[in-house]
Amino acid sequence: MSAVDRRTFLSFTGALVAPLAFPLAAGAAQTASAAQTADAAPAAAARAAGAAQAAGAPKAPGPHTGRIIVNALGSLDDPNLDLDPKTPRGAPSKSNPTPNSEEDPFTERVLREAHASGLTAVNVTLGYVAGDMEPYEATIRDIARTDAAIRLHANDLIKVYSAADIRRAASERRIGIIYGFQNAQMMGHDATRVDTFGGLGVRVIQLTYNPANPLGDGSMAPGNRGLTAFGREVVERLNANRIMVDLSHSGEHTCLDAARASRQPISINHTGCRALTDLPRNKTDEELRLVAERGGFVGIYFMPFLKTDGHASAADVVAHIEHAVNVCGEDHVGIGTDGSVTSIDDLDAYRAVLAKEIEARRAAGISAAGEGPDTFPFVVDLRGVNQFHQLTARLQSRGFASSRIDRILGLNFLRFAKDVWGS
Repeated sequence: MSAVDRRTFLSFTGALVAPLAFPLAAGAAQTASAAQTADAAPAAAARAAGAAQAAGAPKAPGPHTGRIIVNALGSLDDPNLDLDPKTPRGAPSKSNPTPNSEEDPFTERVLREAHASGLTAVNVTLGYVAGDMEPYEATIRDIARTDAAIRLHANDLIKVYSAADIRRAASERRIGIIYGFQNAQMMGHDATRVDTFGGLGVRVIQLTYNPANPLGDGSMAPGNRGLTAFGREVVERLNANRIMVDLSHSGEHTCLDAARASRQPISINHTGCRALTDLPRNKTDEELRLVAERGGFVGIYFMPFLKTDGHASAADVVAHIEHAVNVCGEDHVGIGTDGSVTSIDDLDAYRAVLAKEIEARRAAGISAAGEGPDTFPFVVDLRGVNQFHQLTARLQSRGFASSRIDRILGLNFLRFAKDVWGS
C-alpha cells in the first residue's frame, strides 16, 4: 500500500510524523546521548522567522509563551508538500516518504511554525499502523530514521524519555518529540518486544487501531470484544517498562478491560465524548470516568468526529473539552489534536484529492464512521500556527481560569507522564 500504510487519517493532513529519509544507522542506540547533549538554541528557526517576516509573511507569535503546551497526539510535518497535482495519488507522499526517500518532513517551515505555535512537546506516531509491510521491521526502521532526524535537527528537537525532558524542552525552547505507536500489531505474538521498543525510547503504545488485532478490538471492529489474553500480557509488559497504555481507537470493552487490567494510570490520548457525538471513535462517559478515576489522561482531538455531520468547529472542540472536564475533573483532560501546526494553504487543491484518500482508507479497512470525502480531518477554524492561542482565548471566553487552561494545554499530560515515566 501507499500513504495509508501509516497515517491515522490522510497522508497529507499532518496527522502523523512521517517516516524520515535516513538509513538504518548502526549507531541508533547512541541517539539519546547525541540528541540530549546538543546545543539548545533554535537559531535556525529564529533566523528563518525573521526572514519570513521581512518578506512580508504574517508575524507569528513568539517561540515561547511561558505555558507548557503538550499535544498528546499530533505531528510535525508540512501537508502542503503533498498537494502537488503531479504527484500520483497511489504514491507515498512527500510528508510520508518511503524508507529509501530523501525527503525530510522537518522542513524550515515546519520547525519555524512549531516554535511560533508555542508547542512544547508532541506525541508523534512511528512505525506500523496498517498496510502490507512487515510491522516489526517497518517499525524498527522508522525509529532509527527518526533518531537520525532528531540528531540532524538537534538545535530544534529533543527526544523525550521522561517528564523532565518535557520541562527541558520548554526551558531550552526546543520541541520535545515523544515516540508513540497507534497500533500494537508490531508485537506479533511476542510480548517481550515491548522491552525492545522501550529500550529504543518508545513512550506511548496504543493497543489497537480501528480494526481488531491480536490484543483486542478497535472502535470499528463489529465484535466489540474485550482485551484478549495476549493483550493482557502486553499491558503487563507495558506497565513493567513504564510505557503509557493508550486506548485511543479501541473498542469500548477493550478500553474498559485494559483500564482495569493496568497497574498504572492509562490514557486516551485523542478522542471525543460520545455523550455529545455518538460515533465509535468517541468515548463513553463510563470509559472517560474510569480512566480519570485511575489517575489517567484524556486528550480531546480537533477532528470531524466531534460533530455528527463531520464539519466540526472550534466551538465543538471547546464543548467536548468542557464535557470531559465535567466527567473526568480538570486534572485529567488535555489536548491530542491529531494534526500538525502547519496548515493546508490551498483547501481547494485539498478537496480535489480528499475523495481518493478516503477511498484508499476504506479499501484498506481502516476508516472510521464519521470520516468521508466531504469532511476535513481537522477543524477549519482551529488550525495552523495560532491554534493553541485561539483555543486559549475561547476557553477564557467560557470562563476557564488561567490555571485550568494551563492544565488542559499541557500540565495535566506532564503530571500523567511523571506518574508513568518518572520525573
